[in-house]
Amino acid sequence: MKDSNELRALATVSDPRWARVAARDRDADDRFFYSVRTTGVYCRPSCAARPARPENVAFHASAADAERAGFRPCKRCKPDQPVRAERDAELVAGLCRYIEQAEQAPTLEELAERAGLSASHLHRRFREVTGLTPKAYATAHRAGRVRAALARSDTVTDAIYDAGYNSNGRFYAEADGMLGMTPSAWRAGGADTEIRFAIGQCALGAILVAQSERGVCAIALGDDPDRLARELQDRFPKARLIGGDAAFEALVAKVIGFVEAPALGLDLPLDLRGTAFQQRVWQALREIPPGTTASYSQIAERIGAPKSVRAVAQACGANTLAVAIPCHRVVRSDGSLSGYRWGVDRKGTLLRREAQDS
Repeated sequence: MKDSNELRALATVSDPRWARVAARDRDADDRFFYSVRTTGVYCRPSCAARPARPENVAFHASAADAERAGFRPCKRCKPDQPVRAERDAELVAGLCRYIEQAEQAPTLEELAERAGLSASHLHRRFREVTGLTPKAYATAHRAGRVRAALARSDTVTDAIYDAGYNSNGRFYAEADGMLGMTPSAWRAGGADTEIRFAIGQCALGAILVAQSERGVCAIALGDDPDRLARELQDRFPKARLIGGDAAFEALVAKVIGFVEAPALGLDLPLDLRGTAFQQRVWQALREIPPGTTASYSQIAERIGAPKSVRAVAQACGANTLAVAIPCHRVVRSDGSLSGYRWGVDRKGTLLRREAQDS
């Protein structure tokens, strides 16, 4: 006949929560807590303290429940305080606001001193939360200020100083990468910028292909060809949109062939316009082989920003190059389909076709 300790141990081990504790599973933190009778403390599932004997363990739905049962919080994992992810998010959010309000981008050392951390520690935490380094975040924010300043300022020179630049040289050195065109052309809504485009048909419906002097800048899918053309016009309101000639029609045919069979690859230059973070996400998407998928969290892991799952999803939504930047290969963690700029049905069709061809 089993004694009371054996029965308690058996009850604990058979509880699925015990496996999470044994694995020190961070994903289980704040879903439940466990207490240890012999020490009188309660912990998070991920606590790094020496493993407790199962007969001494009890589970609690909340920290308050554990404290009502007479246990005190562990000094190692601090279960009565927000989890580290929440603390980091709050810390980094405050630093982001500080960066945005500063006239000049703060140095990493200034930010570290403000946060009370070493520079290397802050750099790592900031990147984990935002997917960007502090410097890249400041650059991305300044790019937004540049666009806003160009829209409201009377001259490009005024916009330079409105955006926080102290010299014309630095502004022009960075502006091309931020805007994808000259500041004057951006301020004029893309004036003096030529974009060739054509609309055709493929198995997924209407397809629009557009090319700037840098490369293919849009591949859009839809049911209404006129709407696709209007959306391109909205992106570049004052650019010269030129209907494709015979040579361009050959390029469009090549793109359509690629959309019909992505495994063939697309050997054409792409004009990618996005933030540093978006560029990293899009590069990661291009590394997903046809016939396979990845979750948003896996993409976040691959770019070194495991906590930026939502930002990864937003970067996928900002993609304007259907199939060439294969955001259709990104799915939820359970394998189900999530939103797709060109329709979830098209996403499913693309994935089924690639699975058959692989």
